[in-house]
Amino acid sequence: MKVLVSDKLSEKGIEILKNGGLDVDVKTGLKPEELVKIIVEYDGLVVRSATKATQEIISAGKKLKVIGRAGAGVDNIDISAASKQGIVVMNTPGGNTVTTGEHAIAMMMALTRNIPQANMLMKQSKWEKKALEGQEVFNKTIGIIGLGRVGSVVASRALGLKMNVLVYDPFITQELAEQQGYELVVSLDELYARSDYITVHTPKSKETIGLVNKDAFAKMKDGVMIINCARGGIINEKDLLDALDSGKVAGAAVDVYEKEPPENWSLAMHPKVVSTPHLGASTHEAQENVALAIAEQMVDYLKSGLIRNAVNAPSVAPEMLPKVEPYIELSEKMGTFFGQIIGQVISDRLKKVSFTYTGDAATVDTRPITIAGLKGLLSIVTDEVNYVNAPVLLKERGIDLEETQTSKEAVYTNTIQISLEFDSGTRTLEGSVFNPGDLRIVSIDNYSIEAIPEGYMLVIYNKDLPGTVGRIATIIGESNVNIARLFLGRDRQQGTAIIIINLDTEAPRDVIEKIAQFPNALSVQEVEV
Repeated sequence: MKVLVSDKLSEKGIEILKNGGLDVDVKTGLKPEELVKIIVEYDGLVVRSATKATQEIISAGKKLKVIGRAGAGVDNIDISAASKQGIVVMNTPGGNTVTTGEHAIAMMMALTRNIPQANMLMKQSKWEKKALEGQEVFNKTIGIIGLGRVGSVVASRALGLKMNVLVYDPFITQELAEQQGYELVVSLDELYARSDYITVHTPKSKETIGLVNKDAFAKMKDGVMIINCARGGIINEKDLLDALDSGKVAGAAVDVYEKEPPENWSLAMHPKVVSTPHLGASTHEAQENVALAIAEQMVDYLKSGLIRNAVNAPSVAPEMLPKVEPYIELSEKMGTFFGQIIGQVISDRLKKVSFTYTGDAATVDTRPITIAGLKGLLSIVTDEVNYVNAPVLLKERGIDLEETQTSKEAVYTNTIQISLEFDSGTRTLEGSVFNPGDLRIVSIDNYSIEAIPEGYMLVIYNKDLPGTVGRIATIIGESNVNIARLFLGRDRQQGTAIIIINLDTEAPRDVIEKIAQFPNALSVQEVEV
């Protein structure tokens, strides 16, 4: 078995690969076209963040069985392409959690006390004490967007600094927040209005790209300080620059960028910005941790078939896989769909997640199906979730989990129902496997529908009035976006209806805005599954 290590990896990790009986080549800094030419030789590929495992590279890897990411985030790997080709994608969640959280705190302190500027002036033999006056973090309020594992590290360190900690995370219970000494807010607007510092710790996704933008800055305190050690693009760089220039934002600490290295260095070079070149995970301890972990996982899989920390392959007995696999795929798609839907409009706390299986779906081992659904659901709040740790992450967030198998008669012969219980009520999503290649969402709350969960989807709630569907379709068509499929459901005649539209390509922002402005449209959201 041959393994290619295409990014810098600890020597100890490489030793584990070799001692495990694998033939290892270390070739870093390859250009995409170079990697495409040689990947056909390898059974495994080990990457960090520099290598982009694109569809073209994956397709060229005819022998590839596994791609290992030494780190948590896998946004540099085309997971869909890997899954279609039967390639397992593994990561190492938690290996650099402490390191990244500590870096965010270090960046905050450097920003607060003007340490980079002071250091630079001292090296120029300049004693500019008065010009470098900072402030204390004691008794200041830090707003943390996303309380995953890194966010939790930042929160605990901030408490140690005697700061007031506000947290926004729709998948954290009030009870858990109180136990840990944080104040949970129900809206980002409240966090923006009350925070002296704001730090983001969410995965990069359709929902979070541009999350912190000019509208968000307008809601913040004058003189707020911004920290981003998560992913580039979550904070709109142009809007941040404008806010810095206007004085709305007093300073920013930025470790990650929309393009790395930046194509436009204006943000990194801004005098009010402390900038580092994506150093969040760059400590000796973290590099060792993730290198050893991914090397051991690669050896286990290539030599014995043992899967650990896979982001696209649940653990199922081979003889059961043909029967269970369609339900696993449906459950994860439902979780991803539901997570994006509720993640864009949620205003209260999630307390419980329930999975109910009927018909044929209740006759198989439902554990991997439930885990797949949880993985999809939690992917909107953390990029550390995989098929192994999804139930653990849910428990850590104080959210209850329930599974039920029932033989009750239903409209469809085999269904998965996911119920989310909030403080204000319960929302449900139901799906069915019509046949192994035909997966459907068959109801959303009280709306019956037969939608295909695939690709880019518009979910539109609207008044059930003549001309509504035609007008919405026209808006989409005028933008040169092709409608692949369209599905309808309603609660009653002339009442409220739902339209789910599959698109061939992502809808431009202005299309969604035009639909939202149409008087008969009550809401519109775009999701991707």
